Amino acid sequence: MPDKFKSNYGAGRVRFLAYIGSVSIGILREMGRMMLFFVQFLGTICQRPLRLRRIVMEMHFIGVKSLFVIILVGSFAGMVLALQGYYALRVFGSEALLGSAVSLGLVRELGPVLGALMVGARAGSAMTAEIGIMKISEQILALDVMTINPLKYLVTPKIIGAILVLPLLISIFDVVGIFSGYAVAVGLLGISHGSYMDAATSALVFQDVSGGLVKAVVFGFILSWVCCYKGYNCEHGAKGVSNATTEAVVMASVLIFVVDYFLTSFLL
Repeated sequence: MPDKFKSNYGAGRVRFLAYIGSVSIGILREMGRMMLFFVQFLGTICQRPLRLRRIVMEMHFIGVKSLFVIILVGSFAGMVLALQGYYALRVFGSEALLGSAVSLGLVRELGPVLGALMVGARAGSAMTAEIGIMKISEQILALDVMTINPLKYLVTPKIIGAILVLPLLISIFDVVGIFSGYAVAVGLLGISHGSYMDAATSALVFQDVSGGLVKAVVFGFILSWVCCYKGYNCEHGAKGVSNATTEAVVMASVLIFVVDYFLTSFLL
């Protein structure tokens, strides 16, 4: 092997290893900043005033204004699940179990995951953009000057509001999805009313419902935490806010899927 080729090959390996190292250090640095942001948030929970009015406002923004999206997506998720489940179960002659397949699929997985993704796409992106615009317009600096803790005033109500309201949204998602699946199963596929409802209610146990609500609480925290962090630490300029919003939605969505796997393993 020529010496020149060996030197180029060795330099390429060094550059590749240096790139991997810089990326790893960047990821670790970002994780550390996010954990410090989380610790600072925990420190603001016990501080007074509690700002209940701002928490209720955030619950209205995250919950009530996301209701239409939740109902729409829940309806079609239930209908698609019933349609696909019917043709899968018909192969084994088990069409009577369609109600249990729809209810378990929605309550355990589709409801918490899809609901959290929809709320993250609608409300989470708005959180990041709102805080990011306040950051680049120096409104957060103005709060500091007025001796108002920006985290306490801006971030804490959003995270608490998301944690409180997301289980309610996921519950609505599940109920709408189950009855949408009922409409397809009974009205379109010809399954009897009693067979579907009996299978749907008998298959669900308390562990399934509580597990779905636990996931909703965790996902509500994740999406609000990530979106608030990205907005609070965005770069200056319109491009900085745009990049922070995109990164927040993508990171929150990926974390929801990753955490969902571990929560499912633990709860089952």
